[in-house]
Amino acid sequence: MTDTRHQVVVTGIGLVTSLGVGRQAHRDQLMARKTPVKVTDSDSFAPYTVYPLPEIDWSTQIPRRGDQRQMENWQRLGVYAAGLALDDAGLKGDLEACASMDMIVAAGGGERDIDVDTLIVEESRKRNDREQLLLEKLTTELRPTLFLAQLSNLLAGNISIVHKVTGSSRTLMGEEGAGISAVETGHARIAAGQSTHCLVGGAFISERFDMLMVMEAIQGLGKDPMAPFWSGDGTASGMNLGTAGAFLVLESLEHAQARGAHIYARLDAVLGDRGPRGDDRLEKRLTHLADETGASAGGEDTVVFSGASGYPELSARERAFLHSRFPDTPLRTVGALFGHSVEAHFPTALALACLALDDDTPVSPFAPGEDAVASTAANTAIVTTLGHVRGEGIARLTRMS
Repeated sequence: MTDTRHQVVVTGIGLVTSLGVGRQAHRDQLMARKTPVKVTDSDSFAPYTVYPLPEIDWSTQIPRRGDQRQMENWQRLGVYAAGLALDDAGLKGDLEACASMDMIVAAGGGERDIDVDTLIVEESRKRNDREQLLLEKLTTELRPTLFLAQLSNLLAGNISIVHKVTGSSRTLMGEEGAGISAVETGHARIAAGQSTHCLVGGAFISERFDMLMVMEAIQGLGKDPMAPFWSGDGTASGMNLGTAGAFLVLESLEHAQARGAHIYARLDAVLGDRGPRGDDRLEKRLTHLADETGASAGGEDTVVFSGASGYPELSARERAFLHSRFPDTPLRTVGALFGHSVEAHFPTALALACLALDDDTPVSPFAPGEDAVASTAANTAIVTTLGHVRGEGIARLTRMS
């Protein structure tokens, strides 16, 4: 997996979470030798807690009002984060570079019209001809533009329109697995010499009634805003959705060096998989992923960014695996500070890992009382994400000397 013709490096980070906007806002809080204060909203969607969208001036990355109006928030967030990554990499406005840049986006479905959904549910309680009711409401209540806003590949389309990234484009769906596969595909293309530079990432908005309903349908959401991410018995306390827009610019080492780009870290390997989780199949698959990516214990100069979702049993299994595989290695639980951002979760964790590897300061704990305090700056980072239903991924990154 790591024996490739081209080394892959990260040269641009575009990151928006509840903690703030941009790379520097996150660096200021995460590398400050103190535990950051998480930002949550437990009132708007009570009894559920979400990690909300921070205040953003969309016009700084999406200057045309018309472009802003025709996007939903998750698309605005993705386009905004992609613009931050291009700016950070020094490629924003370079039409030649953007025209040859590949783009791989992890996206879910667009936002639903909650008022229409509610109307249909209420009317269906009064009528037995529900199929006819559904047809009536779909043809009379839904605005035509809603269907366009729901198309997953419009995030990539809007990035192309706004930022002129017009090389090959791929949109992947599949919840957490989409985020893993987006990065894996970009890495593989550059490593194999099929691409020299690539924009990868995704976006997720936590403040959506429809997503909360979907997650609660499988009894997965946490309901105690004061509960820590990890319970006293080592299980997690439930999932809290988190808003995140995370995009990375990946380049071959040669391409980055030729243009004098700042390199955050080398992305040595990334691999995803999926399959049954019964018995010890999950642990065997995680062991295989760790072996293939070269993810092994490295002491205090290695840091593990765990993408545990918060689902109690599943996250407990992931945590047990990480403690056995990486003993005496500091662990950072991404969901404890940022919430769980589904498609954007893996790219978010990678962005955080890059910030840690680019700094000479130990990364702060994310979950007080559970994440061990690191005594040295990280030289190696391991990033994991387990989908709340399916899909697993592991990446290994190293500091550039």
